[in-house]
Amino acid sequence: MSLSASLVAIALLIVASAFLSMAEMSLAASRRLRLRQMADEGDARAARALAVQEQPGHYFTVVQIGLNMIAILGGIVGEGAFTPAFTAFFAHGMPAEAAAKVGFLCSFIVVTALFVVLADLIPKRVGMVEPERVAIRVVGPMLWLARLLMPLVWLLNGVSNGLIRVFGLPAEREERVTAADILALTEAGAQSGAVANAEQQVIENVFELETRTVESAMTPRDRIVYLLLDDEDALIRSRVAERPHSTYPVCDGGIDRVAGYVDAADLFQRVLNGRPLALQGETAAGLLHKVLIVPDRLTLAEMLTQFRQAREDFAVIVNEYSLVVGVITLNDVMSTVMASMVVPEDEELIVRRDDGSYLADGVTPIPDLQRALGIEIWPQAGQYDTLAGFLMVMLRRIPRRTDGTEWEGWRFEVMDVDSHRVDQVMITRVDARADPQSAA
Repeated sequence: MSLSASLVAIALLIVASAFLSMAEMSLAASRRLRLRQMADEGDARAARALAVQEQPGHYFTVVQIGLNMIAILGGIVGEGAFTPAFTAFFAHGMPAEAAAKVGFLCSFIVVTALFVVLADLIPKRVGMVEPERVAIRVVGPMLWLARLLMPLVWLLNGVSNGLIRVFGLPAEREERVTAADILALTEAGAQSGAVANAEQQVIENVFELETRTVESAMTPRDRIVYLLLDDEDALIRSRVAERPHSTYPVCDGGIDRVAGYVDAADLFQRVLNGRPLALQGETAAGLLHKVLIVPDRLTLAEMLTQFRQAREDFAVIVNEYSLVVGVITLNDVMSTVMASMVVPEDEELIVRRDDGSYLADGVTPIPDLQRALGIEIWPQAGQYDTLAGFLMVMLRRIPRRTDGTEWEGWRFEVMDVDSHRVDQVMITRVDARADPQSAA
């Protein structure tokens, strides 16, 4: 074969190998959801690509048959095309036997480089950049090749399937999309700028509804503003004026005996109509509503379900001893989801300071700390939901001012305690590791 014919043959082999490489990479990298969307829009090629993804055995068998045949032919043709030319070139300065060996080595290097760059690296990169677009264009010719080589494909595919079963290897790709997959995609989108950081945070918070308990979003017992059944008109007016809220629990003698709740709008309406405020008796008709009572171990996702089923947006949370531990509203749950998009900066539970340290409220939920500090593992996880609970577990007692503990390279120091309640905690680094957010 002449040099020009050999070069043409090598070029054709490179083109064929590049086609097979693109076909292999594009189908493997194609997103099933994107292909299904294209198929739903009427693209028949996308439907064929989806079908091949479900049963890819024959497809990849054809690819491997073609690539291996081309590699062998490329070596044979390349050796016959380039070796004589390199041998003749080196024969001017070295013995014939040495020139033949060097010529063969140079021919091998040139042919290998051509196939690696032009038939492997570039085509596969193209297939990875736009996998769905490439896959729907090559699936037709590849299916035609599969029919042409069907006997050989059946034989080789049967052997490979048998070996897969013998070694207990998975035969099909897992297509189930998990929450971790979605979070990874949104995080990658945030890093690339396609998704705003606040939007990525909202998506992450939505999935955390399944793991966060109501205690992480409730108003704790010591902050509940409640009314008593026997409160007089003047006392109700003064309390509502001093501590305005949309809803007030109404108790019978004490906070642990909840009789119902009143809506502030109903109270205001009575005041505007000149009617007295009373929570029991005939004048209280229609004012006191039945309250939703929920256990403290519910997740926020379960709390949303309770709100929807009861058609309420306010609930009282009790522990296993039927003692009130807090109250929660629909707005509290949604504020947990929307995070910094709705919470003013001066009301955030954890605030990052200029020196890289953090000032956190004792009721800061553990997921918020985990996100801010990058701590994945917490001691005795599940026994507490807040920063104050973490400190109690670490100290084995009620924290006092200036108490501190260390965990995963961070020091947690209690700055303020209000009636046994941990109010403010300073969080600083104590090791040499760089703060992952300091470079942001």
